[in-house]
Amino acid sequence: MTFLYTNFKSVRTLMMAGVAIVALGACASNRSSAPSPDYSGMSAGQSQASLGELSARYKSNPRDKGVIIHYAAALRAVGQPQQAVAVLEVGIDAHPKDVDISVAYAKALTADGRFDQSLAVLDNVIRPDVPDWNALLVKGATLDQLGRNGEARELYTQALTIMPGEASIEANMGLSYAMTNELGTAEQHLRRAVQMRGASSQIRQNLALIVGLQGRFDECRALYAAELPPDQVNNNITYVRALLTQQNRWDKIAKG
Repeated sequence: MTFLYTNFKSVRTLMMAGVAIVALGACASNRSSAPSPDYSGMSAGQSQASLGELSARYKSNPRDKGVIIHYAAALRAVGQPQQAVAVLEVGIDAHPKDVDISVAYAKALTADGRFDQSLAVLDNVIRPDVPDWNALLVKGATLDQLGRNGEARELYTQALTIMPGEASIEANMGLSYAMTNELGTAEQHLRRAVQMRGASSQIRQNLALIVGLQGRFDECRALYAAELPPDQVNNNITYVRALLTQQNRWDKIAKG
C-alpha cells in the first residue's frame, strides 16, 4: 500500500505501505488470502501509467476479481482511497464471500480513515481457529492508526507465527514502534524486514526514514539513493531534516 512518493505523509500512513504486499501461497495448515498488490514504490509517472491501464481494464470487466483488487490498490497509491472504497464495494457485491476482496476492502477503508468499518469487515473475515495472516496484518495496521499499538503488535506477533519470515509483518511491527517514538526498536524490526522474502522498495525506504529520524543523514541518504532518483532523495532528506527541527515532531507525523 504507494503512500510514499516524493515525500512523506505520516507514519500512520506508512503503516499501510508494508501491509500485505507479497504474493505468497497459503500455508499447508492455513488458508491465507492473496495479499493485495503494492504500487507504492513506483514513481508518480509509473503510478499514473499503471492506474490508466487498470482503469481501462476495470471499465471493460468490472467484475474481474484480480482487476478489482489491483485497480483499488493503484487508486490508493495515488491518494484516492475513497474511489478505491467505491471500486471494492462493487467488488463485494460481485464476490460477497471472497476473503481477498474483503481484506482489500478493509485496507481501503483504513486508508480512507474509516477505521471502525474496516475493523468490522476484518472481524468477519478472521476465524479464531484458522486466522488469516493477511487479515491480521491489516487489522494491526488499523489498530496502530487508532493508537492501539499494543494490540496491533499482538496481532503482528500472531501473524508471524502463521507466516514466519514475512517482510511486511516485520516492517509493520517496526513502524508501530516508530509511532510510539521507540526508534531503536523500530530500526531493529525494519532491518530484519529488509532481509526477508518479499522485502519491497517501500520497506527499504521506511528503514531510511527511521535512520534519518535518528540523525544519521549520510546513512539515510545512502539508503534512499539505492531506491530513488536523486531529486526524490534530496526531497526526502530535506523533509527528514525539517522534521528534526520541529518541536513535537512526532505529533506532527502522527497527525499527517
